[in-house]
Amino acid sequence: MKPAQAHFSGLARLLHWSMAVLIVSMLFVGVGMVATVSRLHNSLIALHRPLGVALLALVIVRIVVRLSRGTPPLPADLPSWQRGAAHASHLVLYALMIAMPLIGWAMLSAAGYPIVLAGALHLPPIAPHSVALYALLRAAHTWLALLLFATVMLHLGAALFHALIRRDGVLASMARG
Repeated sequence: MKPAQAHFSGLARLLHWSMAVLIVSMLFVGVGMVATVSRLHNSLIALHRPLGVALLALVIVRIVVRLSRGTPPLPADLPSWQRGAAHASHLVLYALMIAMPLIGWAMLSAAGYPIVLAGALHLPPIAPHSVALYALLRAAHTWLALLLFATVMLHLGAALFHALIRRDGVLASMARG
């Protein structure tokens, strides 16, 4: 079996690994936010909001890069169900990377909380003030965060499967150029 020769572009790899670190950090910060009422709570919130906005901007850039530069082909001998699962999992990851910050932004808008980026720089509200809407969006944000965590773990497991079991170059296409 010949390993894949094509690699993701340097920009695609930079975006992938930067966002991977930020997403995992955001998941842990989010858990920390809801698990504490100490002084750390406010610091975690102050970190979570602008990072969410940054991730939203990065995923938009990442989509543009992916569409303009393409992706390396999957190995020709990959079973069709694995090929389909790979495409579906990437769609789910991108959908969640877009939905999570937008739902968080809408949730805070519904609660009447400002989204402070830095100092006096705030994002405008994108949802009407509503306690019921806030509760719905908060639950959605929580459940989608769990789904994002599960999807990231599945993605990591698949990458390790390709690297350690199949040894087909799929992980290498994102790990190095």
